[in-house]
Amino acid sequence: MADEPMAELGGKTPLQCAHTPYMDRLAREGQVGLAQTIPEGFPPGSDVANLSVFGYDPASCYSGRSPLEAASMGVSLDSEDVSFRLNLVTLGQKDGQEIMEDFSAGHISTEEARAIVLTLQEELGTDRFQFYPGVSYRHLLVWRGGVDTMTFTPPHDITGQPIQGQLPRGEGADCLLDLMQRARTILATHPVNRQRQAEGKRPANAAWLWGQGRAPHMPTMQERFGLSGAVISAVDLIKGIGIYAGLDVIEVPGATGFIDTNYRGKAEYALEALQTRDYVYVHVEAPDEASHAGLLHEKIRAIEAFDELVVGTVFNGLQSMGDFRLLVAPDHPTPVTLMTHTSKPVPFILYGSQGEFHSEQPAPGYDEEAAASSGIFLAHGHELMDRLLVALT
Repeated sequence: MADEPMAELGGKTPLQCAHTPYMDRLAREGQVGLAQTIPEGFPPGSDVANLSVFGYDPASCYSGRSPLEAASMGVSLDSEDVSFRLNLVTLGQKDGQEIMEDFSAGHISTEEARAIVLTLQEELGTDRFQFYPGVSYRHLLVWRGGVDTMTFTPPHDITGQPIQGQLPRGEGADCLLDLMQRARTILATHPVNRQRQAEGKRPANAAWLWGQGRAPHMPTMQERFGLSGAVISAVDLIKGIGIYAGLDVIEVPGATGFIDTNYRGKAEYALEALQTRDYVYVHVEAPDEASHAGLLHEKIRAIEAFDELVVGTVFNGLQSMGDFRLLVAPDHPTPVTLMTHTSKPVPFILYGSQGEFHSEQPAPGYDEEAAASSGIFLAHGHELMDRLLVALT
């Protein structure tokens, strides 16, 4: 949701241009500030950033993105196993070079992708290498007894750019490059891709590996704060963090991890979860996906839908449930012009129904500029959760 000022918006950010009455009200009646969710030296990934927002210090528990997704998918990892994110992507040609045309293969459907990944497992799977289908373009490769020292490039970082020099490199990379090349041969004639091309859609013509890691060790929210809770997201990464945090994963019909997601459904399921639990973490991927695709107006619409259908629904529903607190924040900025993540701090809102976070000089609303002007800056983003829960445990 966080972004940079844009010339086509008159020097404003998408968040400043979006109509967000609920978040603006929370900002005026609560506290706004900036939080550094990406510690120095860490890549600006959703894994690192969401660990921070969940209240975990990435410096003490981060071991890679894919192991968190593996937990969500029910894939167990022994201590010597390495998990990799596998994106189904579309590679194309431009100026005589092979480029990353689409890191999501045209946001391939889960059903289509499952058929492809199961074929990869049938054709390439062994006792050492195993392929697991996930959601849409996001999948998993596990290397039993594998190596995790190689370097990767996230595919969404190089949209429209040449892939030369961005493939896996370092110790163990040869094995993965061989798998990726063999996968391309299989995908070239796969029935799903033939059908997609016949329909004018982008084919999933390559399997891109990245985000490797081993199983992390994290205390649960119950152990840390004495709280029960749940997580709501369409993204395996977020569900996986929730599982390691000891939270219940709640599935919401129509939650897609894209801009067409069931916004209101997520909020309604969150309110239902709070009837029997202390805490719920609701994640919406839509503004991030719009940013990665460079779709400015879709991003603004996603922010507005988040405000009205998620924040508004939750805020109104909580009025009859007693005292409550809310934290609203992006995990990291994803500027539309860059189409990828940055490490800059994110604007947050802390709101308490009893005025716990009320500021003497209320913010005019919620956006990056108002947060920066507040003078409140958390150098360690994982301390946001401590602030939210202070005096509750």
